[in-house]
Amino acid sequence: MPETPPTTTTVFPLAEKSLNSLPGNVRIPNYDRTTLSPGVLHVGIGNFHRAHQASYFHRLFELGQDHDWAIIGAGVMQFDAAMRQKLAGQDWLTTIVGLDPEGYKASVIGSMIDFIAIDPGKLIVAMTDPQIRIVSLTVTEGGYFLSAETGGFDPTHPAIIRDAAAPGQPQTVFGVIIAALKARRDAGLAAFTVMSCDNLPENGHVARATILGLAQMADPEFAEWIASNVAFPNSMVDCITPATGSREIDLVRTTFGIEDAAPVVCEPFRQWVMEDDFPQGRPSLEKVGVEFVANVAPYELMKLRILNGGHAAIAYAAALLGHHYVHDAMADPLVAGFLAKLTQDEILPTVPAIPGVSMNDYVATVAKRFSNAALGDTIPRLCLDGSNRQPKFILPTIEARLAAGQPVNGLALEVALWCHYCSGRRDDGSTIELIDPNAARLRERALAARDDPGAFLQMSDIFGALANAPVFANTFEAALSRLQKQDTQSVLTGYLAT
Repeated sequence: MPETPPTTTTVFPLAEKSLNSLPGNVRIPNYDRTTLSPGVLHVGIGNFHRAHQASYFHRLFELGQDHDWAIIGAGVMQFDAAMRQKLAGQDWLTTIVGLDPEGYKASVIGSMIDFIAIDPGKLIVAMTDPQIRIVSLTVTEGGYFLSAETGGFDPTHPAIIRDAAAPGQPQTVFGVIIAALKARRDAGLAAFTVMSCDNLPENGHVARATILGLAQMADPEFAEWIASNVAFPNSMVDCITPATGSREIDLVRTTFGIEDAAPVVCEPFRQWVMEDDFPQGRPSLEKVGVEFVANVAPYELMKLRILNGGHAAIAYAAALLGHHYVHDAMADPLVAGFLAKLTQDEILPTVPAIPGVSMNDYVATVAKRFSNAALGDTIPRLCLDGSNRQPKFILPTIEARLAAGQPVNGLALEVALWCHYCSGRRDDGSTIELIDPNAARLRERALAARDDPGAFLQMSDIFGALANAPVFANTFEAALSRLQKQDTQSVLTGYLAT
């Protein structure tokens, strides 16, 4: 475990007026926040945004650069109102604690200067302000109204139907963006750039498809204007950021003397790769480590298959073995060995080379990040929402290997581990709480798979054509049969011996 500063007995509520009273081991903004003016409106002020995008902006401001690119926070969900209330009481400041294994490091970041929540009318007005040149998003992978069956925009979602029928009174963030773009067009103002920061392949293209799809339903002519005038750059984002609970709030209070209602803890590692497509300008984020490239897709594929696929690989094996923390799972030779073998044998060969990037170094960095005990990341978090994550992080790799005529023994075992996990029991007999939008159906199919292994694969909205791919189906069924007859430890031991 890392060395942490000694516990402090003096605690200050986080606020602008208390910054200079904070302990010397807390880094505070070195810039005058009264000189900041907004350039970005960001929807989705969760932990990841503050650990990632807001922190990059903060570091840029500390260089004395681009003070006209401060962030206005925004949200349309009920939990956004709760977050706004917390941050309003501390002048929009956030404590970020970097969970470095060599020692925790705390910084107060001040790149956000306002927050609008639960009021679409106010959001539209704010987005129409000429100072706002970028509207950015972290609304989660599931927040883009995508069809589970097609993977594309879902025009049948009730929220989309509602916004399409009443475009002047939108309730979704995408309806708000369309209304604001229309207001800007009518006022003779240039369109802002829409910048997705969500963990999705080609996230800019996904945001564009959702916005154009909704606009087409309400006003096809305006949809054409959006297609011709609005930029949607793709980006790849990365920083492991656990949820905040009493543990994290207590850590910030006792270790750094700060009473913060919504602190963020995260790993020290950050990566942000973006396409440089910002017609109305952008902050000079390359000065603080953001990589601007012509094509983000290779970087996305690297992360999705190696890092996100790696998380999936260890999640269900570790859960069945009874591990709670990710670092404990990585200390288990079976889990770490499964990850290493699966990555080297089956995942890495599907990732094209990127000039200047060492894939082996990236793989080693990922394993080191997973092993960070200071992070306190949990296996239950990695197991969340498998029906959404598996089709993004594992199944495309299987498809790529099958198309190349390559074996999928390890990947099929990963899917079998997921199925076995969904049946609801760990190896020690304890009950698993399955948290997934499709939890009931997953449990039902996983239990049915005890008699008919193919029953799990017949969920076409998840597996698509893979259910009828003989090589995959047969390999999956064999792996699941082993898990049903042996314990997870024995199955993993057998896999590592091959």
